Amino acid sequence: MADIKEKLERLKKEREARSRSKSQLVKDAWEEIEKTEDLSVKDKLEQLISLTRQEKHSEPKIPPFEPLTREPIQFFENPYPLDVKYGKVTISSGLEIKGKTLTCLSKESAFENLDLSTALFIDLETTGLSGGTGVVAFLVGLGFYRDDKFYVTQFFLGELAEEEKMIKELGQFFSQMNFQSVVTFNGKGFDMPLLETRFILHRQPFVLSELPHLDFLYSARSLWRHKHESCRLYHLAREVVEADRSEDIPSAEIPWRYFQYLNTGNFELIEPVLYHNQEDILSLLGVIIVGSLIFSEDQGEELTDALDLYGAGRVMENIGEAEKSVYFYKRAIEEGLSDELSLTAKKKISYYFKRNQEWKPAVTLWREMTSSNTQSKDQLLSFRELAMYLEHKKKKYEEARKTAEEGYVLSLNYSSYYEKDFAHRMERLKNKIQKQKAKKKKSVDR
Repeated sequence: MADIKEKLERLKKEREARSRSKSQLVKDAWEEIEKTEDLSVKDKLEQLISLTRQEKHSEPKIPPFEPLTREPIQFFENPYPLDVKYGKVTISSGLEIKGKTLTCLSKESAFENLDLSTALFIDLETTGLSGGTGVVAFLVGLGFYRDDKFYVTQFFLGELAEEEKMIKELGQFFSQMNFQSVVTFNGKGFDMPLLETRFILHRQPFVLSELPHLDFLYSARSLWRHKHESCRLYHLAREVVEADRSEDIPSAEIPWRYFQYLNTGNFELIEPVLYHNQEDILSLLGVIIVGSLIFSEDQGEELTDALDLYGAGRVMENIGEAEKSVYFYKRAIEEGLSDELSLTAKKKISYYFKRNQEWKPAVTLWREMTSSNTQSKDQLLSFRELAMYLEHKKKKYEEARKTAEEGYVLSLNYSSYYEKDFAHRMERLKNKIQKQKAKKKKSVDR
């Protein structure tokens, strides 16, 4: 696999030389075949082969490839020294991530006494993207630290009929390596259930199901959804890790490439898939390293981005660490959030103070929010909270009415919910003010 990147450029040129109409036709056909859930892998392959044969007349003539001997199962291994950089991160940095950070990112307390030195990174390439018992993992990519290196190991299924043998080899590998945790990106929703299904179908024990599982997709969304247009692993690798994946292929193209390989035996179709899978493993390690550094006490100036700190606040909030989330939200505001995100952060901080009945800092935040030039539901909420405080805690009905009135004006043509809420609140306060005046008058008359 050492020469895969060199071959990619040649493969890319060959793909561009082929007819665009042919390529689009086959891809469209594959998408239609994928929608048919009751078809087996074999039936899908036969349909694709049939289409290819029917359309041979439209293919441009290209030099024939040298026939290859197809291996039923192939094993690839790439070791990376710890001082190697992937994008802007050094691979060894993954070993410095503490268990308490992994616990925050995974929501699993079992990570408290673990680190990534015993973790198994997993990424699958499959015959379909929808899951189900008919979908086969034809490439199982595994990443792990061993012997002062980070290994990317790949099991490739060259013949569908040999899946049981590959599953047995994977099971032996998992048991021998004695991994203590699993790390994935959307593995809880796709990779792990699919892999477990294949093990069950072949009556093999799946030891990984018992291990703590860090699915970084969820933390990635909390950390960066407000910052980047996409939280796909490929996109985050380029934006967050600054990794170069310019020669990569689209994920949607991978099942089609595998079926073409089964049809032709041309392994050059698979080499970019191996590269893609290897990059996904390294990208997953990279984004976890960058994400973890946000929580580090000695993160340095380059990692004090306000949006990253805001994301860290969301992660802490999601795991119930309210005090820590407030810490990160405060830092994010100090670093300079946009007006809209600043309002949201202040709302979350004010709720923390409200729950702890620390009214002075909560009221200070609500007043800051009401004076913002950015109209949003968070600002309307601050008018509502302030009006409630003045009415129920301070019994200052007139001031509460004025606050509710300001909120009502802002809510017009913007939020029917708040419009009704403020209207009802003003009416109630009006009655309370009248009763208060009547009571005072009665007291004076006496």
